[in-house]
Amino acid sequence: MQCSLITAIKLFMKTKILTLILLLFLAVQPTYAMHIMEGYLPLGWCIFWYLVSIPFVILSYKHIQGLIKVNPRERISFALNAAFVFILSALKLPSVTGSSSHLTGTTLGTLTMGVMSMPLVGFIVLLFQALLLAHGGISTLGANIFSLAIAGPLVAYLVYNLLMRLRLGRSVAIFMAAMLGSLATYVTTSIQLAIVFPDAEGGVLASFIKFVSIFAVTQVPLSIVEGFMTVLVMNLLVSSEGMIEPKPITKMRALMLSALALICAAIPLIGGLVDFGSGTDDQAGEAISILSPQHEIKVLFQGFEPSEWLEPLLFAFQVSIGIALFTWAIYALRSYLNKKH
Repeated sequence: MQCSLITAIKLFMKTKILTLILLLFLAVQPTYAMHIMEGYLPLGWCIFWYLVSIPFVILSYKHIQGLIKVNPRERISFALNAAFVFILSALKLPSVTGSSSHLTGTTLGTLTMGVMSMPLVGFIVLLFQALLLAHGGISTLGANIFSLAIAGPLVAYLVYNLLMRLRLGRSVAIFMAAMLGSLATYVTTSIQLAIVFPDAEGGVLASFIKFVSIFAVTQVPLSIVEGFMTVLVMNLLVSSEGMIEPKPITKMRALMLSALALICAAIPLIGGLVDFGSGTDDQAGEAISILSPQHEIKVLFQGFEPSEWLEPLLFAFQVSIGIALFTWAIYALRSYLNKKH
């Protein structure tokens, strides 16, 4: 099943935006999770993951290009997918395990534009974060693309199609796809690190258990949240599939949407002033130092290192990019539909 994400526009005109604003106030801070940082992988493994991931990025570009050629409106869907990942990957949620992490946001794009649409989106987002936010890295970009934009979406796609064939219901299939797809991202990262840093006594398996306890267990409650969110959005997309003509945006709705956009951009700034503890990146680094004390971090590409006060500003900038993409998509869609009618 592939339903066009552009029908979500009417959803944002009707949802209880005030509730979303309250949730943002309660739960969002800058993110520090999921990425394998610059210098943590040996050069050989960096090259290996580049060789694995880059072909997927190229195929993803051709896939999206083909969709847009057949239906130019898919350009809007791509912008919305990219905006969704840009915003979610810049916002951190506290987990019941005492750490923090963020939603991946890749299942929505997988179910709306296909599994091959996500490698390009992941490449763009991860490259941006590596260059400007010092999160992830250029040398580890291939490994991070594979976990976030290839493994996670692939698991989500397979789970969704399997459960649909078993006729367990669309909502169940979407929920399980989003939840397991999100978890798969972190399990993949755990495997990547365990292979490189095996435990001295227990080997790769013991090391994997160590890393997965940091990444995946922290992510379990957030993956459940992502599952419910994706079910809600996808069901509303399906229900609004037949609604084509755009409805006018009232002043009140415009004000509420503007307030939501400002809050999304401002909360990373607020979160930068409060210490919410270490994220899973830091915990994974500590685990590596224990598993392989002789390992020397060699930074192969020294990206921009933002200061403590600048980092929240850059995260807010990333959120703003997502908001800008989303705003462009709204007006592009409304313009298209107005011309059609």
